[in-house]
Amino acid sequence: MKEFNEGLRRDPNSKAIYSNRSACYLKLMDPVSALRDAETCIKLDPTFIKGWARKGTCHQMQKEFHKALDAFQEGLKLDKNNKDCMEGYRRTTELISQNVSMGKGGDDAERRAHAMADPEIQMIMQDPIIQQVLKDMSDESTVKHAYEAMKDPEMYKKIQKLIAAGVIRTA
Repeated sequence: MKEFNEGLRRDPNSKAIYSNRSACYLKLMDPVSALRDAETCIKLDPTFIKGWARKGTCHQMQKEFHKALDAFQEGLKLDKNNKDCMEGYRRTTELISQNVSMGKGGDDAERRAHAMADPEIQMIMQDPIIQQVLKDMSDESTVKHAYEAMKDPEMYKKIQKLIAAGVIRTA
């Protein structure tokens, strides 16, 4: 850590040093500080894939799975074969599946409260169309309307984000 801090003192615009210090914070189990460095790295160079991979890992450690998936997807847009982003994305979807299958997807009150504090999740939940789709999903007589709405890629993406965040749960 000492060397990374010294390196940033000498070159405060080094994306590689921010990325490496982010990895160091991750090993020290400090995802908040690691995220700060990963985001600085991305600000310096939005095409630096390691920054996106580090950001995804930080969100994954904080159980912000919807944000982790987004970060890994951004990295994969830059290089669809990047091992770190592919593995991070796979691991995150695995964690989401484990939480859902263990009944933790929607019942984990702390994770749900954390997700509901996220402005992006709040915007999605305030969308009247999303509210209607969620209502239709819970009602046997209108569930086919919900499936029709899910054919829209944007609607599907929003619902998937809510599932990843732990706000809604699949049975």
